Amino acid sequence: MDAVAQISEFGKILIFLITGIVAIGGLFFVNRLLAPRNPNTEKLSTYECGEEPTGNAWLPFNSRFYVIALVFLLFDVEMVFVFPWATVFGNREIIAADARWGWISLTEMFIFLGVLILGLAYVWLKGDLNWIKPTVSLPQTDARIPQALYDSLNTQQGNFRVKEFSLEVSIPAAATVTTTAAPSEPRKPMFKPAFKKPANDA
Repeated sequence: MDAVAQISEFGKILIFLITGIVAIGGLFFVNRLLAPRNPNTEKLSTYECGEEPTGNAWLPFNSRFYVIALVFLLFDVEMVFVFPWATVFGNREIIAADARWGWISLTEMFIFLGVLILGLAYVWLKGDLNWIKPTVSLPQTDARIPQALYDSLNTQQGNFRVKEFSLEVSIPAAATVTTTAAPSEPRKPMFKPAFKKPANDA
């Protein structure tokens, strides 16, 4: 008798997927048959964790959520890189072939983790992970100009005086005077282009 053909690995995956789809579809079908259906305004409203939905759903989103999401994504991707490292570092066959593979993978992963931890420490010390920043950091410069010179310049009465705001449009006095002078001639160009004629070959 011929041997019974074994199911390949792809066949097992296909059976697993078909079983999962049939099971989930069956549960939805049983739920449709047995569950009571009494829709009303309260049930059809938007669910907001038990709170009454008010206003429009299109609201401005706080940008600080994106910072937390980016930090999570950074370390999530880090874990993806850690798994292959653990596979190489813990494989006995690779270590038995050449013991340097383990030390190389260990050194590379420590460098990779060190760069990420250094970046996290920098962001943490800078205060970008704080939800509410306790103090406002003012920009500092290393200019050697004394502060008294800035103060005297700001308080100087003259050309630097701040004008009061007014809705009326002020017309300068020079613009109100009409001149009856003759129109000036058009300006001549400052240079004359010179074109050289090609020399005739005699």
